[in-house]
Amino acid sequence: MQIVMAIIKPFKLDEVRDALTGIGVQGLTVTEVKGYGRQKGHTEIYRGAEYAVSFLPKLKIEVAVASEAVDKVVEAIAGAAKTGQIGDGKIFVYQIEQAVRIRTGETDADAL
Repeated sequence: MQIVMAIIKPFKLDEVRDALTGIGVQGLTVTEVKGYGRQKGHTEIYRGAEYAVSFLPKLKIEVAVASEAVDKVVEAIAGAAKTGQIGDGKIFVYQIEQAVRIRTGETDADAL
């Protein structure tokens, strides 16, 4: 079992969700986050004054999947989230040691 975590541009959420649903992913968690990478923010003008916006709004998507499905999930997210512009985001994959469905007590792959 693994977690696939992706940081994406907010307007790409519907496309990513549709892509994941299309390959059989049944659930995901979305969190609004702020950050920067190579993009390093930008400047905005508000009421005539220029302001530096250092942290850009992004979405963090987390999906718990069986190890066999990781490559398909990564490909689906990368394909749906890509614009070809700087700031498209990143995808991280890491291990899950244990999973428990609270309602039923199911564990590990059955809990996903």
